[in-house]
Amino acid sequence: MTKTLNGATFRSMINGASKLLELNRATVDALNVFPVPDGDTGTNMSLTLKSAVNEMAKCRNNNLQELSEAVAKGALRGARGNSGVILSQILRGLCSVIKKSKTVDAKVFAQGLRNGAEVAYGAVSKPKEGTILTVIRMVADHAQQVRVRNKDFEEFFPEIIEAGNQALALTPSLLPVLKKAGVVDSGGKGLMFVLEGMYKALMGETIAEDVATPEENASQPDVSEHADIMNLDEIEFAYCTEFFIIHIKKSTTLADIDRFREFLMTIGDSVIVIGDLEFVKVHVHTNQPGLALSEALKIGELDKLKIENMLEQNRALMQKYEDEKKEMGMMAVSVGDGLRDIFKDLMVDAVIEGGQSMNPSANDIAEAIQRINASNVFVFPNNKNIILAAEQAKSLVGNKKVHVIPTKNIPQGFAAALAFNPELSVDENKANMIHALDTVSVGQVTYAVRNTKLYGFDLKVGDVMGLDNKKILSVGKDVSDVTMDLIERLRSNEEIITLYYGQDVKEEDAVALQERIAERYPECDVEIHNGGQPIYYYFIALE
Repeated sequence: MTKTLNGATFRSMINGASKLLELNRATVDALNVFPVPDGDTGTNMSLTLKSAVNEMAKCRNNNLQELSEAVAKGALRGARGNSGVILSQILRGLCSVIKKSKTVDAKVFAQGLRNGAEVAYGAVSKPKEGTILTVIRMVADHAQQVRVRNKDFEEFFPEIIEAGNQALALTPSLLPVLKKAGVVDSGGKGLMFVLEGMYKALMGETIAEDVATPEENASQPDVSEHADIMNLDEIEFAYCTEFFIIHIKKSTTLADIDRFREFLMTIGDSVIVIGDLEFVKVHVHTNQPGLALSEALKIGELDKLKIENMLEQNRALMQKYEDEKKEMGMMAVSVGDGLRDIFKDLMVDAVIEGGQSMNPSANDIAEAIQRINASNVFVFPNNKNIILAAEQAKSLVGNKKVHVIPTKNIPQGFAAALAFNPELSVDENKANMIHALDTVSVGQVTYAVRNTKLYGFDLKVGDVMGLDNKKILSVGKDVSDVTMDLIERLRSNEEIITLYYGQDVKEEDAVALQERIAERYPECDVEIHNGGQPIYYYFIALE
């Protein structure tokens, strides 16, 4: 029986949780309440936990304190979407208790679960019951009750898993929208796979081999050209040293060249030693270029020597960065070439790829912010499922102030960017941007990915849906008809109607729809733009 956890067991449990969650990622994704093709809760949670596993893998020993710190750090940096952010906070709270404990028994683990629940609740401005928060809270409460009676982890874990499943079953009764859709909370289900994966690893059960995860958002942010300051203060070796070795001595062997390469690795990095007994090319970053040259002379003659002071280059970059620094900058999350170009035209400094079904992590957002050469950065998440990750990115950015404007969609992001005035103060711009969100009514046209009954509609796979920010307003078979109906339901007395058409809409169809709208509403200006976004046929803005 296992009464305490050591580092090796804890590592195995985190790995087991990640594997089981990844294997069941599609199951969690399918529980999305709305039948739109953005059910990515399982993907977000899996990528978050995978980031924790990758950080943990860097630990070369099984020191429990180091492992728990790595898990918390990795989950924080890799957190994606609301579900991923909440999971990262649960792990952070759990690990903060574990790393302070000399012995991790059921009592300590229960305290960690309670702390994880408290930290997770604290991360959400308006906690909602019937979600993953409810499940972790009820798991933690039950763990406190049974921690003494079940001192062995083999008995303790089944108890808390049963409590978690009971909590999960309650979520539809706590959140009406889940009851209408006939599903349990997807985040809560994902959490249960995490706990079950831990238990399976604890029991020594084999979890299927790690399967391929979707590529993390690998696209680099589109950032205005500035000096790259991401690594300016991290130069360990000052001199970039390059030369050729020619006229190799007859006594030199290939083994001598190999030993020379190994020597360079002891005095620097970025070592390249390639060639043969006729000619050798050498490159090394080192603080002792003289030693590199002296050792090379034992092999042959030197030619084409070049030694550059990278510290001086670094100083020049830092000066360039300071000279270019401005008071305020903007960053947006978007997907689709057309939408990105519009943001760039609105003077947004950085645009990173993300949106429905592809939420960027907190670390992705933080890195994009870091690359903007400004003291204050306004961030437009442009998706309600990215706002929490954007808020969490603040803690990863230490050298500038981050202001998250809670834009829930692309048109709101455009409205916020349009409100920016470099002549005004930071506070004035922030107030104007937030006010601008209320000046635009937004609609979205997409399609159903499963059969369900919701908001009075009997939806079938493939049905076209028109939504506002809260619910489905229109359903049909024809994209143009649904878009027209949605505009009619959204419109009050706005004077401008703007459509951003997606990658699945032909330009001629968008033009035809523009003409149809203009004919029905002759008092309005009707504009169309190629957004190029996936999933959504149209984003609609009424102003």
